[in-house]
Amino acid sequence: MRIGLYGGSFNPAHAGHLHVSRTALRRLRLDRVWWLVTPGNPLKDHGVLAPLDERVAQARALATDPRIAVTGFEGGIGSRYTADTLRWLVRRQPALHFVWIMGADSLGTFHRWRRFDEILSLMPVAVIDRPGYTLTAPSARAAQAFASARIPEADAPTLAIHPTPAWTFLHGPRSALSSTALRTQ
Repeated sequence: MRIGLYGGSFNPAHAGHLHVSRTALRRLRLDRVWWLVTPGNPLKDHGVLAPLDERVAQARALATDPRIAVTGFEGGIGSRYTADTLRWLVRRQPALHFVWIMGADSLGTFHRWRRFDEILSLMPVAVIDRPGYTLTAPSARAAQAFASARIPEADAPTLAIHPTPAWTFLHGPRSALSSTALRTQ
């Protein structure tokens, strides 16, 4: 099975998250996408973060597509960093082919993530285009550091089984929705 892992605060989950998930399912030929609702992003303000169980419940109510599963298991395993979570999953599910999914906005700060290079060594990464990041994201620091690992967009359906490090940038319809903007409304 090919599983896309889409991590984030989901504070709140919204139609943009569904858009990214459906894009990844279609373009990467994934069997499932797992939403990994984080207990708290170390790079974000936790003062505006709703409790994990509320965010998981709200995300589950939104993600009615049977190919999307919502989980808050990171809190249960005590994981604070994406690299730790992915290492845990790869060890426990060696028969699954995982792809890390992120929005193009996250690629701009990916180099600040703890052990971002390990993430790219653990599994391929799919970057989904976002408004305002089409031109800047591919020149981000992490993208430049792993420029030789970028595979053509036309090869995206093979990303899940591609040797690591590997990443691709998927262009197409974009969603401007953001949790930050929704919280301020």
